[in-house]
Amino acid sequence: MHFSFTDEQAMIADTVRAFFAENATSERTRRAMVEGGIDRDLWGSFCTELGLSGVAIPESLGGAGLGMVELALVAEAAGAQVAALPLLGHARVSQALAAGGTPEQQERWLGALLSGEALASAGWSHDASFADGRLSGTFNFVPHGASADVLLLVTEGRCWLVDAKAAGVTIKAHTTMDQTRPLATVTLDRAAAEPLVDDGAAFDALHAAGWICLAAEALGGAQAALDRTVAYAQERVQFGRQIGSFQAYKHRLADMMVAIEQARSAVYWAACAVDEQSGEAALALHAAKSFCADTFFMCAANMIQLHGGIGFTWEHDAHLFFKRARSIQTLLGDGNWHRERIAANVLGEAA
Repeated sequence: MHFSFTDEQAMIADTVRAFFAENATSERTRRAMVEGGIDRDLWGSFCTELGLSGVAIPESLGGAGLGMVELALVAEAAGAQVAALPLLGHARVSQALAAGGTPEQQERWLGALLSGEALASAGWSHDASFADGRLSGTFNFVPHGASADVLLLVTEGRCWLVDAKAAGVTIKAHTTMDQTRPLATVTLDRAAAEPLVDDGAAFDALHAAGWICLAAEALGGAQAALDRTVAYAQERVQFGRQIGSFQAYKHRLADMMVAIEQARSAVYWAACAVDEQSGEAALALHAAKSFCADTFFMCAANMIQLHGGIGFTWEHDAHLFFKRARSIQTLLGDGNWHRERIAANVLGEAA
């Protein structure tokens, strides 16, 4: 199959790359790391000036009416700058609301989410209980959970919408390795919870948006790690030669490039499969998340090593990429879990 971006998609890609390159600077990201992990000015500009916060939301609900390919383009550009944004939670919750929320829930929350006035996140739990309109349970590892205004919480087979400021909701923020995406524990003690009208559609949209967002972020981060390392290899001189001229160094760069091109194919295969409602969508999503996360981690680790002593310093941005890569590896299922899903998909009972 031959895949190429349309003129509109290419324009979106150029626009978001330029936007994040200009605005998601290292200084702003580092400042956001100590202010809850969100660059709120950047997020506000992204939502209002760029107008792409609803890129994959239907026009009838106030979005741009595009799809997962366009969402992947946005996430890839944000990942290339390790932008401190609540994009993951936003994409997951807004897509789930659009797919499975009631008209009242959509009217109450989607407009605020797309304008940037409200922030959202999602979590899951196996031990939650629901009775008399009240939900109780503990939801771990909720990205940007301490900053969220609304939570989409998943229990066994059900999706619930919870106001983060409602009675019975306790949120504990944690200090995590990736300070651009801090995690939180959400504890509910008979908190008011609204079920979505179509759990199946919401569940599918929640996972598709999350896995594509993380895979595309990983792709952008891996490409940026390679680009920055190539630039350094052309500047740094040892033994009278640019270090990029040494064969062992070039081999590492080539390995990164090959893996990145495979990751790029995986991301946009998954995004196309979801947009086209292909039967391969589940397989493609698991493949994209597992492969892209591992590729980013490999490229970020090589970035540190190939920069030598400076790559280990706090002042250099290499550690920001490494921490984001390690975080992506474990979020929404690690590589082993996704590869098990692929095996089950391909082999069926034989797996």
